[in-house]
Amino acid sequence: MRLRVEFTTEPFDLDEAPPHALAARDVLQAADLDAVDVGPFGNTAEGDVDTVLAAVDTMLRTSLRAGATRVSLQLNVVGGAGEADK
Repeated sequence: MRLRVEFTTEPFDLDEAPPHALAARDVLQAADLDAVDVGPFGNTAEGDVDTVLAAVDTMLRTSLRAGATRVSLQLNVVGGAGEADK
């Protein structure tokens, strides 16, 4: 199964990326994920189920420790409908 995660961390800072956003970005870029896209108002990545879930766990813990007060997250199964867990 493949997953796509989309998330944002808050609070926002329009002048420079806050520490929690940088921490989340570093986690995504260090993980073995596909199609990583990091932007100022949202981040996305795709990968196999175990890799995405491990990265999400690490991203949440790391960004909260770095000062995030809110993380908005959406997780979707990508690929064929009804794909079995692998």
